[in-house]
Amino acid sequence: MATQDEREYGEFGDVTLNEAGLSLPLDLAGDLDEERENPAPLEITPEELAQLAIVEAELDERWQETKIDPTFRRMSYVMDLMGKPQDTFASIHIAGTNGKTSTTRMVESLLRAFHRRTGRTTSPHLQLITERIAIDGKPIHPRDFVRIYNEVKPYLEMADEHSLSEGGPRMSKFETLITLAYAAFADAPVDVGVIEVGLGGRWDATNVINAQVAVITPVGMDHTDRLGNTIAEIAGEKAGIIKARPASDDVNAPQENVVIVGKQDPEAMRVILEQAAETGSAVARLGMEFGVVESTIAVGGQQLVLRGLGGEYTDIFLPLSGEHQADNAATALAAVEAFFGASADRPLDADTVRQGFAQVESPGRLERLRSAPTVFIDAAHNPHGAAALGAALDRDFDFRRLIGVIGVLGDKDARGILGSLEPYLHEVVCTQTTSERALDAYELAEYAREIYGDERVHVADTLPGAVELAIELAEDTDVQSGSGVVITGSIVTAGDARTLFGKEPA
Repeated sequence: MATQDEREYGEFGDVTLNEAGLSLPLDLAGDLDEERENPAPLEITPEELAQLAIVEAELDERWQETKIDPTFRRMSYVMDLMGKPQDTFASIHIAGTNGKTSTTRMVESLLRAFHRRTGRTTSPHLQLITERIAIDGKPIHPRDFVRIYNEVKPYLEMADEHSLSEGGPRMSKFETLITLAYAAFADAPVDVGVIEVGLGGRWDATNVINAQVAVITPVGMDHTDRLGNTIAEIAGEKAGIIKARPASDDVNAPQENVVIVGKQDPEAMRVILEQAAETGSAVARLGMEFGVVESTIAVGGQQLVLRGLGGEYTDIFLPLSGEHQADNAATALAAVEAFFGASADRPLDADTVRQGFAQVESPGRLERLRSAPTVFIDAAHNPHGAAALGAALDRDFDFRRLIGVIGVLGDKDARGILGSLEPYLHEVVCTQTTSERALDAYELAEYAREIYGDERVHVADTLPGAVELAIELAEDTDVQSGSGVVITGSIVTAGDARTLFGKEPA
């Protein structure tokens, strides 16, 4: 007969309890499969990249992912045709304006430390479209991406025809990518999907899942043309991922879903709590039910003490910089605790938590690309994210001269981004990427001169030229020992810079 502990935790696998708290499943307590834990990297051939490019070109012919259509008709139809692959795995769903990608990666790393096979979706990608779908922490191989696309293509075409017959559009690019992700997770198969919302939440294509845990990271003013003109309106769209738990005949199954809420504006918090109450969901809030007890700067990141739902976890090394990442870590920990049903008398195993955080990678988030001078990239693309970036640079580093390379997309708040970074940057080089959505470098420079003055603003037509100029400015002989460059302003800018410095997609 199952023990009370086994009944409570059985929904998410055969988790066992020891004196230290939640630990390894019984069947994994011995030697682990080395090949799965440390798989050899698979070579990617030029032919496979060429096939991937053909598929991506087909995806680009679809309705672009920067639009929202308030309906699930197409996603529900194609999921039903495919046998509902989104129901084959448990899930944690993550929405918000800032921090959701880093939080997603932290949640995934913690789950993998507890020996759960994970599927991860994030968007947009930095360098290669395969980054959007990851299995066990690694981007799906281009060969598998193409294979799964070809397998689901007939279902996509049927969904297209059905939608067109009703007067609607074909499936969008983002809907297609999420269809591929859920098919890939079912194909793997994975134990848990860690799903980052694309845009908004309520009508996002990812939201055909019913996650056991919903996470709302900080909500800010972004995508106002699509999500609303106030924090409350935007929070309402994000909170759309909070749902009631489906009815179950299992009397031992949890009776409510759980919402983990990051730091919020009061109006955003009010809306999120109202949605949680309406759906009968339990709530845990950063700074209330969980939080950061201590964060100290360390070489290569920071050392943390976190207060989780299961108590205090000490001596955690997080290889990411900034107070905002400490908040993201506390949020991710609470999400994983909620997923496993941890509580004050049943904490997660502390050593496994430490392992999970120590292995976190978040490319493009204050990521160091070179030294002397130090060059960072960061995917901040709105004023809130830029302010967090500036605060992290100020707290965790001691630059006497810091040059910003800034490239912004045309639909973003360029003035707000520039203004948030101004207290931390000595000079800026305004540039643009090759994206068709990029704001013209000279127009961006005009905005910058309004904030920084003429002498602190430079312009370069291309990102390589801007980086070269910024490094020259940073290498001023009087201060080069304390100089640095940060490349930011958009996810596209960060991704292009990663490629420029020879970094592999991750």
